[in-house]
Amino acid sequence: MNNSELNQRRLAATPRGVGVMCDFYAARAENATLWDVEGRAYTDFAAGIAVLNTGHRHPSLVAAIKTQLELFTHTAYQIVPYGNYVELAERLNALVPVAGPVKSTLFSTGAEAVENAVKIARAYTKRPGVITFGGAFHGRTLLTLALTGKVAPYKLGFGPLPGQIFHAAYPNALHGVSVEQALASIDSLFHTDISPDQVAAILFEPIQGEGGFNIAPPEFIIGLRHLCDQHGILLIADEVQSGFARTGKMFAMDHCPQVKVDLITMAKSLGGGIPISAVAGRAEVMDAPAPGGLGGTYAGNPLAVASALAVLGVIDDEQLCQRAQRLGGHLVEVLQQARLSCPAISAVRGRGSMVAVEFADPATGQPDAQYAKTLQKQALENGLLLLTCGVHGNVIRFLYPLTIPDDQFTAALDLLSRLLKP
Repeated sequence: MNNSELNQRRLAATPRGVGVMCDFYAARAENATLWDVEGRAYTDFAAGIAVLNTGHRHPSLVAAIKTQLELFTHTAYQIVPYGNYVELAERLNALVPVAGPVKSTLFSTGAEAVENAVKIARAYTKRPGVITFGGAFHGRTLLTLALTGKVAPYKLGFGPLPGQIFHAAYPNALHGVSVEQALASIDSLFHTDISPDQVAAILFEPIQGEGGFNIAPPEFIIGLRHLCDQHGILLIADEVQSGFARTGKMFAMDHCPQVKVDLITMAKSLGGGIPISAVAGRAEVMDAPAPGGLGGTYAGNPLAVASALAVLGVIDDEQLCQRAQRLGGHLVEVLQQARLSCPAISAVRGRGSMVAVEFADPATGQPDAQYAKTLQKQALENGLLLLTCGVHGNVIRFLYPLTIPDDQFTAALDLLSRLLKP
């Protein structure tokens, strides 16, 4: 079976709403390399959308899954519990940027984690409202679509969406939104849309993912914490994309250590390719829902839990936080050098290996999505997978496995440099 035949079958068998970027089909993968069904190799700088910080099929994960597979694959934790679920909760409780006694619960997807964080916040505060931000991405279910701050392609045709969700401005110096203006936009919501005593939580990404890898300045995070403390609101960090060594620390919130959040959502690279997500938070907050209020048939599946425990071991054993800083620093240097001769580059930003480059028309300063798409297409033709993002689709984000071999990483950056030359 070749790529063309599989593509014809896909078009006949699956709906167009599931957008597919590549016209080739995966046959196998190892670390940072994918091979298609026709044998062509690709360097993977997409990593399943930030799922593979530990690479494709890391031997430690494969071994852990095989071991669990020989024992049992499913019981439903809330029917018959198992010890590795408890062990993973204990490990996460010790790692997350939450003060005081901490508890964790497991789910299957990032959207599930975000929805359950909102449920927990509402149960604890007895309030309905949630404030999130323009440019945010929190999932594709109806509630998380309401939380998401980007219309196309996610919200088109799916309304009406759940209510009591309000969007404030996220700071972005390049586009003229200061920290002061972003915080003022929340205060404006308090005067025009919802009283602060009706707000359960402020939900934010310390580094926006789909929004363009926009980094929240420390003073913004400090300001959010102050507003929440002032009004009895819970602060929720969505670290679905930014967690597990991607930014050079275990969590992006660890770059602002003076602030602790009340709840944190996790997924993607937690499982290293096996679906699992988690919500962790202050114990008294996490205990607000009544028994039976949280859970799910596959939530915390034992195979995924085994993989997640192995992920945490690999991050420690292979010092992936330090490696993320080194690789990301090298990539930023290459992009900054390219910027000297490529006027379409309007910004290079990154924290650790959560790096992005933004493009704008040099004449008008307007976002240039076509440039980003062309670069993505040219890279793919040369065997390098890249992802776009940003509200205007004019940003390329880099999500290579942190385990990528040095020579393969260097070769990919050499290609990128050639493609960025005018």
